[in-house]
Amino acid sequence: MTLSATGLTLSRGPRQLFAGLSFTLMPGHALVLRGANGSGKTTLLRVLAGLTVADGGDLRWNGERWTALCASQRVASLYLGHTNALKDELSAAENLAENLAFDGVKVADSLQRQCLDSMGLADRQHLPARRLSQGQKRRVGLARLALARKPLWLLDEPTNALDAEGVALFSTVVAGHLQHGGMACIATHLPLALAAPVHELVLGEVPG
Repeated sequence: MTLSATGLTLSRGPRQLFAGLSFTLMPGHALVLRGANGSGKTTLLRVLAGLTVADGGDLRWNGERWTALCASQRVASLYLGHTNALKDELSAAENLAENLAFDGVKVADSLQRQCLDSMGLADRQHLPARRLSQGQKRRVGLARLALARKPLWLLDEPTNALDAEGVALFSTVVAGHLQHGGMACIATHLPLALAAPVHELVLGEVPG
């Protein structure tokens, strides 16, 4: 499995977010996106997820050219944006089950409960999401990651609202994914404690 980008270019109106952007991501490796707010980190993740179309360039998965929302892109990747993608009226457990179904992942209910427990949500599983703190909502997302079984993770500021214990949990989940040959592209302002090879891509500030 290899994700390769060649010459990606994208503008928003008169402003160019990035141009001629190229990189290769191999199994067991993480690519960390850094840069000022508005530099294009989220937009690049959305391009990789097939949610935004680049103006130019080439994106390939195992040599197959990815176009927006092609079938192999949906099967291979999991995108978690900076919002929590939870429905307020559903419980933590119900949100996890619904997200896994959306991802096309079948996991036994008992394993879902165990995973939520391991994320520190043992006494919060049946609370509606509107009653969870932002950090607890993030932990529901960590459970989704832990059960995802997708080779490519695209994560936008995944440690936002997490306390130190939550950040450590996140690092453990990502490290396990990489150790099993997965890949991750992560936009973050924080340092990440990962033993796997980590490459940084710094995106420039948006021109004024």
